[in-house]
Amino acid sequence: MSNIKKQQNTHLLSIWALLWICSTLLCMPAQAQKTVVDKIVAKVDNYIVLRSDVDKFYFNLLYQNQLNGMDESAAKCKILEQIVVEKMMLAKAEIDSIVVESKQVENQLEGRMRYILVQIGGDEKKLEEIYGKTVDDLKDELRGDIHSQLVVQKMQGEITSKVSRPTPKEVRKFFNSFPKDSIPSFETEVEVGHIVKIPGVNKVQKQKIKDRLEELKQRAVNGEDFGQLAKTHSEDYASAKENGELGWLSRGSSVPEFEAAVFRLKPGELSKVVESEYGFHLIKLNDRRGNEYNASHILLRPNYDEVDTKYAANFLDSLRNAISGDSISFEKAAKEYSDDKNTASGGGIIIGEDGSSRIFLEDLDSYLYFTIDTMKVGQISHPVSYRTDDGKTAMRIIYFKSKTNPHIASLEQDYDKIAGYAYNMKKNEAVNEWFIKTKEEVYISIDEEYNECDLLSNKVP
Repeated sequence: MSNIKKQQNTHLLSIWALLWICSTLLCMPAQAQKTVVDKIVAKVDNYIVLRSDVDKFYFNLLYQNQLNGMDESAAKCKILEQIVVEKMMLAKAEIDSIVVESKQVENQLEGRMRYILVQIGGDEKKLEEIYGKTVDDLKDELRGDIHSQLVVQKMQGEITSKVSRPTPKEVRKFFNSFPKDSIPSFETEVEVGHIVKIPGVNKVQKQKIKDRLEELKQRAVNGEDFGQLAKTHSEDYASAKENGELGWLSRGSSVPEFEAAVFRLKPGELSKVVESEYGFHLIKLNDRRGNEYNASHILLRPNYDEVDTKYAANFLDSLRNAISGDSISFEKAAKEYSDDKNTASGGGIIIGEDGSSRIFLEDLDSYLYFTIDTMKVGQISHPVSYRTDDGKTAMRIIYFKSKTNPHIASLEQDYDKIAGYAYNMKKNEAVNEWFIKTKEEVYISIDEEYNECDLLSNKVP
């Protein structure tokens, strides 16, 4: 009997997903990797693939025990094939003028660096000791990979944008394609929810930031170059490199508070200090034409490690008591009070990558895994500290809704998850068709070392 999760993982390896593992620096440290003689093993237009690229991913999968039964040769073929496909996506993105904004890259970079630091206790010196590089050097290394990942994601989205979700008939056909004596099994799955409260920044912190921005504003009024001030002081690192300039934007592309200030300004004017969900802005309007504007800004963010979590913890503790006393359901409380926008509308339930509320136990982040390991189904935890995806300090209560033990898959019990896999299969087929069509539009060369992989056949593994 096979495990459907493992089958899904090996059906189409996603290198950008592997890049996520390594770009968060949570993959095997460099000193633990096997040293190999390097050479170019593939070319796709102006993009090259090194033998070390393939080996790096192979050794990391091996290190993390994620080869799922593949031998070394098969795994390396599959990795190289997917790298080539994604290099094709990058090459085609250039041809089709598909771009990713630098601001998006920097936001992703900052979020991932915060996530990494949380995993090692927030100690930058420890991170630098582990990898033998400064944080800035690590960011420089990651920046290009993250840009490529985002471009690939955008291309994948365009390629699969017209793929419809499978009908019940298609889901049944997909499930029935498994031989009767090889119906896949599911590992332990759980449903977990949370209600998150993000403490507000206190008045003292806010005033310190406002005072700093007012000082910078006065320096600009007194003749200092705004762009140089932005480059030196702004915490929006993407625009800071461009002297604070955000480029031409259309009305509706920025948060309301920012745009409200922009459209009150005349070209050359400086705004008052503006607060938004991203922090505090000092804005300079460079030019405007109709509903488009070109602005620069200096962004300063609060130190979310210094917020007072006591009020949030007390609020959640009271909410937990209300839920336990049946005064309000967990789902209703999440919808009304949770600050996690991604889960609040769904009653606080955390959704897996396949769109199902039932998540494989092994796929939970380590903190959730060990937390629910001490809980019984139906229990709600006491308030615990939490770090949001964008690095804010928060508090949350965790709800252990359900647990499903390992079992043989069935349409009746596992329809949503099987439908998700069938949907992924349809998207894989769309990528396959795109590969067959597009490989004639770009130059591809594969080293004879990988002849056995048959990379240029009309398929994507």
